[in-house]
Amino acid sequence: MPAKLKDYTGYFENARIASRKIIDPSKINIVLKELAKAAVAQTDYLLQENKKDLDRMDSSDPKYDRLKLTVERIKDIAAEIVNVSKLRSPLGHVLSHKHMHNGLEISRVSVPLGIVGVIYEARPNVTFDVFSLCFKTGNTCILKGGSDAEFSNKAIISIIHGVLADHDIDKNIATLLPSEREATDALLNAIGYVDVLIPRGSQQLIDHVRNSSKVPVIETGAGIVHTYFDEFGDLEKGEQIILNAKTRRVSVCNALDCLIVHYTRLRDLPKLLKPLAEKKVAVYADETAFMILKGHYPDALLSHAKPEHFGTEFLSLKMAVKVVESFEDALDHIARYSSKHSEAIISEDAERCETFLNQVDAAAVYMNASTAFTDGAQFGLGAEIGISTQKLHARGPMGLKELTSYKWIVRGSGQTRS
Repeated sequence: MPAKLKDYTGYFENARIASRKIIDPSKINIVLKELAKAAVAQTDYLLQENKKDLDRMDSSDPKYDRLKLTVERIKDIAAEIVNVSKLRSPLGHVLSHKHMHNGLEISRVSVPLGIVGVIYEARPNVTFDVFSLCFKTGNTCILKGGSDAEFSNKAIISIIHGVLADHDIDKNIATLLPSEREATDALLNAIGYVDVLIPRGSQQLIDHVRNSSKVPVIETGAGIVHTYFDEFGDLEKGEQIILNAKTRRVSVCNALDCLIVHYTRLRDLPKLLKPLAEKKVAVYADETAFMILKGHYPDALLSHAKPEHFGTEFLSLKMAVKVVESFEDALDHIARYSSKHSEAIISEDAERCETFLNQVDAAAVYMNASTAFTDGAQFGLGAEIGISTQKLHARGPMGLKELTSYKWIVRGSGQTRS
């Protein structure tokens, strides 16, 4: 490790030592339930520290909503921690078992990934989520939050460490690195200490981690999400699905960024977007869509789309609209601009839906449903550590199972190989 990064090796070494200590499995669920209670009990403290972070950020910043904690959000976080405690542990499962002709007994058994590093931006809930999932799966976590959430993350890790101390568990199984940029560089170079890195945040952050890390990376987070309204789409379903996908929570990665509309449904476009106008969604429409929407969508919210509006993750009350001549053109547009996160079709044509589901290359593909469902809890996984947009090891919401690997266990009675 370069000399300038040595200041952080103490964090990594302590995490490595902690990762080798065996935790009584009977304590795991007890600790998680107590952590959930502690989070709710210390709501005032969490909100107080979170406000220090919020006061430093412009409320119009797309990251503001992600940064913000509320009483309800803390309750939801606690509920997810309890949900994780109720899930079956994925550890120690015999994935395959063979008796070989030479008498060897060979098993493949699920085990923790080891030490998981997570780099994230203004998302204090990630601190709770990552710990609970890693703790349940026997992993040690090293967390590197952004400076935007420094006070919030320190408050959360202090609560986690307090609960661990109550059960005589080494606090270093959950390590929060300092918020400065140098700590990120150290984590990217933590060869021999960290088994896998998971970035959660903007495309810029993910690109930086992928291009700079010497530690294996699982890419998560960036979502450039499309919904295609087909010539056979149901108008009422379309209105509700588009509204929910765009406005349920605009700052999350499963939020809708681009609506694609078949040209035969242009006359329905104003009605499709009417609920969005009420939510003050700014629309960047291509030339054809703009002509149809002009006079039917608020002028202050309607603009001509520029090339850069397609392929943009807005994370705000903004959306692009693209009109296509055919179903194949819709598939081509998605293939060109998708980040392979979540994509949807609205259509009553069963064959066309199946073609969409089979041909679109994304971690989650939908027919006649909102992309807002791309979430570990909604998929029955409990909390999630992120949405993987790659294909190696894990894809889509990463829950408990995705935080495990496996090892081969070979039992013999003196066999040697000729």
